[in-house]
Amino acid sequence: MIIRSTVLLTAIVLAAFFGLPGAVGAQPGNGFRVGVVLQGGAYSQAVDGLRTGLRELGLEDGRQVRLDVRDGKGDVKAIEAAARSLEAAKVDLIYAVTTSVALATKRVTSRVPIVFYAGTDPVTVGLVQSYGRPGGRLTGLHSQYTELGAKRLQLLKDMMPGLRRVVTFYSPDNLSAQQSMKIVREAARQLQVTLVERPVTSVEALRAGLRALRPGEVDALLYVSDAMVSSQAAFIVDIAREKHLPTMLQFEEQARLVNGGLASYGVKFYSVGQLSAKPIQRILLGANPGEVPVEQLNKFHFVINRKTAEALHLTIPAAVLARADEVVD
Repeated sequence: MIIRSTVLLTAIVLAAFFGLPGAVGAQPGNGFRVGVVLQGGAYSQAVDGLRTGLRELGLEDGRQVRLDVRDGKGDVKAIEAAARSLEAAKVDLIYAVTTSVALATKRVTSRVPIVFYAGTDPVTVGLVQSYGRPGGRLTGLHSQYTELGAKRLQLLKDMMPGLRRVVTFYSPDNLSAQQSMKIVREAARQLQVTLVERPVTSVEALRAGLRALRPGEVDALLYVSDAMVSSQAAFIVDIAREKHLPTMLQFEEQARLVNGGLASYGVKFYSVGQLSAKPIQRILLGANPGEVPVEQLNKFHFVINRKTAEALHLTIPAAVLARADEVVD
């Protein structure tokens, strides 16, 4: 009943908005145009969630709104080119998934409103001035994703008490990755785990580094906050399976696969997209993004793949299994 009322109200407001002479962002007869920029892979689930969220608010993709999705496939230069192109095409708004993508989009555009999902503090990295009053043309959602690297390492240690050496790949140019690595280094010191750092500057370098891992070189692979690395999650899982290497990733979908990663800990990107629909709707209907508060998300999901553990000859302690939100058998 609430959803139906919301849809009806939105329809009325849309009709009135489209009827206003000179209304900013209105596209009479064509609906609103929303550009979406992301790094591919499982991040695409945010787009699925966004479509659902917009539809619940009376904005169906292909009717009242048109989504123009641009996949950078792990290349920040491609993201920059996509953002420039979308602004030149005069879209009404750009939705940017992840901190690095939002920063790149902000850097190369000057007029278009931006709604983001950021896993790093958006005030610290300069996306907004404050949570309550973002200022400028950006607002969105934030979760403490950058800080999760330490939690992932702790969970990995809990699952593998004998853990000694953990490899992690990251881009040294990624601000989120830099902050995440600082946190993970301290966590590794406290847990007495050796962190094997492999900085990579491209998808090709990442893939080459993964292929080059030698048997017994490390005990497991840990994900830290880096959108370029995340875009290659499926490849990471495939290589890890070949090398019999336990993985702690961020996407629950990669831990749910029959031959998936050992575990994952992070947000549900489908839910992220669904929740992003609200600020997008508000801005499309005329709200100033600088006055739309940044929403904070604090729900994280821990998944363990027991089938993968068995294939790796690992026995996950019962106490750790009991803490998981989902166990894949």
